[in-house]
Amino acid sequence: MFVAPDPGRLRLRNSLRAVLGVALAVATAELCGLSLTASITGGLAALLALFTVTDSTVRAQRVTTALLPLAGFPVLALATTLHGVPLARDAAFLAVVFAGVYARRWGPRGHALGIFGFMHFFVTQFLHAVPGQLPELYAAVGLALLAAGAVRFVLWPIERRTPPPAAAPALPGTGLARPTTRQAFQTTAACAFALGIGQALSEDRWYWAVGTAWWIFVNTASRGETLVRGFRRVLGTVIGIAAGLLIAVPLHGAAAPTAVLVAVCVFGIFYTAPVSYSWMMLAVTVMAGLLYGLLGVLHPGLLLLRFEETAVGALGAALAVVLVLPVTTHATNEAWIQRALRCVHAATGEAASRLAGSESADPTPHAAELELLLARVRMALAPLVHPLSPFRARKARARQVIALLDDCAREVRGLVAVAADPAASHDARLAAACWRVEAAVEALTAGERELEATAASRAQARPAPATEPALAHLHGLERALAELATPLHSDPRSPLIRA
Repeated sequence: MFVAPDPGRLRLRNSLRAVLGVALAVATAELCGLSLTASITGGLAALLALFTVTDSTVRAQRVTTALLPLAGFPVLALATTLHGVPLARDAAFLAVVFAGVYARRWGPRGHALGIFGFMHFFVTQFLHAVPGQLPELYAAVGLALLAAGAVRFVLWPIERRTPPPAAAPALPGTGLARPTTRQAFQTTAACAFALGIGQALSEDRWYWAVGTAWWIFVNTASRGETLVRGFRRVLGTVIGIAAGLLIAVPLHGAAAPTAVLVAVCVFGIFYTAPVSYSWMMLAVTVMAGLLYGLLGVLHPGLLLLRFEETAVGALGAALAVVLVLPVTTHATNEAWIQRALRCVHAATGEAASRLAGSESADPTPHAAELELLLARVRMALAPLVHPLSPFRARKARARQVIALLDDCAREVRGLVAVAADPAASHDARLAAACWRVEAAVEALTAGERELEATAASRAQARPAPATEPALAHLHGLERALAELATPLHSDPRSPLIRA
């Protein structure tokens, strides 16, 4: 988390902006005289608007933010109305779960709307909201979205100067094989299991188990990813509970220090989410404890129950991903790795065009997209490199792939930095170096015949030592791409040649 690259300090700026947006939303609700329940609901709505809206253009982000009430308001009405009717409430919750996951087939907008709807059913259970509170809950959510929108699009428009990276492609499929359809059934089954066992543990706090099962299936695409994510969620929750015992319990709900620490937790959620799910869950768990303190119900036993419900939700997710329409990790890994390699090629080509004098060429968006894709590759390969994985050869191969892709990203970042320098001169050898990088990427994303032909061509045109910075980065890319051929084109069950 502390050494992960942050190009343009985007994670830092997004995290600070999130703190500002959530603080403005809560302050607005308080100034309008709304209740504590409404203020917390508004703060959550602002956090979700800033966290889940990830469309590829600013205009699309504005539209998605404006559409969030269409998902949140009906769910709030449904959840508060059915709060005292357990069977109908549970059935409605599972329906919201299925619809929320199914909506992911419509891309980032459907993803955001699905999460927003689910979390408003969840927060109704968390706050025990009733129909009489519905008007002020609507007011709090509306004010929060206005506050979040003002911060994001007017006061601190980060995306206006740094366009968001393009969304990574979804895996192909039709019918029940379609990822969103399969995940909708898996998540609903997991949440049903979590709901039943969670209610056996506690009639009041069962929703934590359902929330755990839901969030484990967010941004996962294979059985291995889901299992590892469940483990990390439990680990982060355990550490967060320990921190909550030391931080949240002694405060006894004191408003001022609690508000400051909640702001720190919001920063932690946004700053760690792209690189460490366990650290993010630590921040979420501490924040939940602080909010329980504000509501006057926090005690050590409640934090223990939080752990038990989280374990139930993780178990439900594990059972569902293994038993309900399971999919292995191999196809998912290959798709993300090839997408990252094509992004390396695109960034290299744009950088070379920029160095050649093209004013329209801009490799920066591709470099940012590469960081996003590498995070997705790490998530896909996480089951293979996990300390508990028994497959030593696959673990070694996966670690080598991650290390070499990190080398590629480092060279791309250096190349982009050189290309951004107006004084950087174009070297005639750049064209040949770019061709070799292109050929290396094509070899890695093609079959064995192409690999052999490209290797022969590359052997006939070995690059000379480079002193010019752009050439040095291109030669570094060549080396990393050439070494990637060993782990990517060998039998996944055999040990690495140079391991």
